[in-house]
Amino acid sequence: MVSAVFHSPLDAAPVAAQNAMNNVAISASPASGRSQKQSKSETTASPAPASRDWAALSRSFWMAVLPPLCGLGLLIGLWAVVSTTTGGSIPSPVETWKQALEIFSNPFYRNGPNDQGVGWNVLMSLERVAVGFGMAALVGIPAGFVIGRFNFLSRMFNPLISLLRPVSPLAWLPIGLLVFKGANPAAIWTIFICSIWPMIINTAVGVQRVPQDYMNVARVLNLSEWKIATKILFPAVLPYMLTGVRLAVGTAWLVIVAAEMLTGGVGIGFWVWDEWNNLNVKNIIIAIFVIGIVGLVLEFALIKLATAFTFEEVKA
Repeated sequence: MVSAVFHSPLDAAPVAAQNAMNNVAISASPASGRSQKQSKSETTASPAPASRDWAALSRSFWMAVLPPLCGLGLLIGLWAVVSTTTGGSIPSPVETWKQALEIFSNPFYRNGPNDQGVGWNVLMSLERVAVGFGMAALVGIPAGFVIGRFNFLSRMFNPLISLLRPVSPLAWLPIGLLVFKGANPAAIWTIFICSIWPMIINTAVGVQRVPQDYMNVARVLNLSEWKIATKILFPAVLPYMLTGVRLAVGTAWLVIVAAEMLTGGVGIGFWVWDEWNNLNVKNIIIAIFVIGIVGLVLEFALIKLATAFTFEEVKA
C-alpha cells in the first residue's frame, strides 16, 4: 500500500527560500575569495611604486651632490700634496681651516682704519661693486637699446666698443686716480668702465634680434617710439639684458679685487695685499675662498633671476 505525503505550498516556501540563499552563498563565495585575494595583492603591491619613487629621488639627490663633493675632495687632496712637497711654505688644509675658524669667530672687529675684520672688507668691496655696477647699468642698458634700435648708431659705436672693451681694468685705474684724485672714486670708476660693456653689447644684440613682424605690427598701429620700447622691445630683450647683467656683475667682482690691491684702504683686495706684505699665506688662501664664495652666491642669484624671465634653461 502506497502512502502519499502531501505538503502544502506554505510549508514548501521556506525550504525553497533557504535553498536559494544557499545557492547564492555558494556561487558568491569564489568571487568573494577572488576579491579578497585581489585586495591583498593590491595591498602588497601598493608599496612598490612608493619604493621606486624613493629610490629615484635618492639617486637623483646623490647624482646632484656627489660630483661636487668629489671635485672638492680632489681640490683638497691636491692642496695637501702641494703643501707636503713644498716643505710647509704652502699651509695644509688643516692649518688653514684652524686659521679660518679663528678669523670668522669675530669677522667684524675694528682696531683702526686699516685693521678691520674680513666681514667689513667684504662689505666695503660689495658697496663699491654696487655703486659702480649701478652706474654702469643706468648708462649701459639704455645705450644698448639705442644702439640696437638704430642702425646708424650701431655702425657708429661698434668700432669704439670693440676698441675699448678688451682694455685691462688695471689700465683704467690710473686714469681714475688722475681724474678723481681719490682711491675710492677711482675703484668705482674702474668697475663702471669694465662692467658697462657686457650690458651694452647684450642689450643691443637682443634689440637687433627682435622679430621683424613685431616691428611691422608696431608700424601698422602707428605706435610711438616710447611705446615700442616699453611694450615690444623691453619684454623681448629682457633675457638678453639679464645675461648682460650677470656677466657684468662677475666682471665687477673680478675688477674690484685687482683695483683694491693698488688703491689700498678697506676692501677684500687690500686685505689680500696686506696679508701678503705680512707673509701670512693662510689668510691669503682664506681670502681666495671668500672671494670665490661671494662670486658664486652672486652668480647663483643672477642665474635664478634670469631663469625666471626666459623660457630657455640658463646654464652656469
